Amino acid sequence: MKAIIGSALVAATALTAAPAAIAEEVTVKLWSRADRAGPLRAGNIVAAADTLNEMLKAAGYDKTVKVELIETNAKGFDADALDLLKAHSVGQGPDIAVAAHEWIGSFVEAGFAANLEGHIASVSDMYADIIPSLWTSVSYKGERYGVPQDSEIRMFFYNNDKLRELGKSEEFIAGLPAAVNSGEFTLYDVCDLAGEAVEKGVAEQGLLHRPNVGPDFQMLMASFGIEMYNQDEAKLQVSASKLEEYFGWLNYCVGKKAIPADMTSWDWSSVHNAFRGDKTALIKFHGIWHGNNQLKAWGLELSDKEGYFDKITWTNAPSASKGGEPSNMSHPIVYVVNEQSEVKDVAAMLVALASQHVPNTRHAVTTNHTPIAYGQTAMPEFVEKGWLQIAGTPLLQYAQFMPNHSKIGQYNAITFQGVQAVETGEMGPEEAAEFVLDELQAELGDDVIILD
Repeated sequence: MKAIIGSALVAATALTAAPAAIAEEVTVKLWSRADRAGPLRAGNIVAAADTLNEMLKAAGYDKTVKVELIETNAKGFDADALDLLKAHSVGQGPDIAVAAHEWIGSFVEAGFAANLEGHIASVSDMYADIIPSLWTSVSYKGERYGVPQDSEIRMFFYNNDKLRELGKSEEFIAGLPAAVNSGEFTLYDVCDLAGEAVEKGVAEQGLLHRPNVGPDFQMLMASFGIEMYNQDEAKLQVSASKLEEYFGWLNYCVGKKAIPADMTSWDWSSVHNAFRGDKTALIKFHGIWHGNNQLKAWGLELSDKEGYFDKITWTNAPSASKGGEPSNMSHPIVYVVNEQSEVKDVAAMLVALASQHVPNTRHAVTTNHTPIAYGQTAMPEFVEKGWLQIAGTPLLQYAQFMPNHSKIGQYNAITFQGVQAVETGEMGPEEAAEFVLDELQAELGDDVIILD
């Protein structure tokens, strides 16, 4: 109760400082792309205004807050971020924006994103339970400029029935996650296992990955010790020697017939069907949100947790070397507050309220996202409907995030060309690494650091 009263007072102070022309009712403009898959990203901010108004009323203040939603038709978060920056450049930026986290750096450099360190400290109880690793996704040069709105996990899925057919014991299957986390089971072991399944006719495909450009490959690069971002200089970076090792592993996997040589020419429907439709693949790495479709594919009820994990095992992306750290990938959507907003503190308070356990759980459960706070995993709605997400939450400890840099899309596209070249046999690992490094330097210039 003390924390709630304190929060109301913080908000009331902010409202008192609002422009006199809007003294009775403060309007906060919220920018969000139309998102049928996640309507509560914006909806929770709108609902937060009702909560804030009740808090203010209870504290004896007669001022109110309303949210004006600016809903855009951008096809994706990248296009939406560019539109947002254009609006901001002509003085038409909103007070709050819903955005993909990797745009934080660009928002800061453009003068849009407000530093929220002071706000977070002023209502620290409201943020105390946020999963610590998620703050990395909204940090730029060591400071937080946003609040995680949701989270996800991209990891490895294994078909347990095929592992059994291959002769693997229940003890081996149950021990895979721990073996990966301890560094005992490596990426090379993954390809040996997948190659064995193909060689013995247990699986038509051993290991499947996304067929196009995307952030999933970052967790593999991290497994080889490639740090894609230099926080101090706010620049992208890559290690030449480790990039060659990564491409060498891809070459090894294709040679074992673990990864199909034509993987990068597949379409998404073929990838999904191979793992959960026809069930011809042993392993696939992608996102936790596929869990419900996997349940359906195996003929299981939504509530059948035991049945699901009897059929499928999850692990982090293994390390490339024995004893190394595993990794996985998370791509949070975030709330950003406009530094130039006349009602910046009120906007920040709405973000804080929208980020609490109850509203965030409503979003997470209905969209198959992992929570932003540990306490959500004990909430009845999550326990009943979100057990897949609860099971995935511990993996966030090892999460990698896309660098908060405007050119990360180009970086990913260039490194993916190397993946294609190696897997198709167009280039060897050394040649592909040299090609990628040349392209990164040519296209990104001073925005990328090349390490040995």
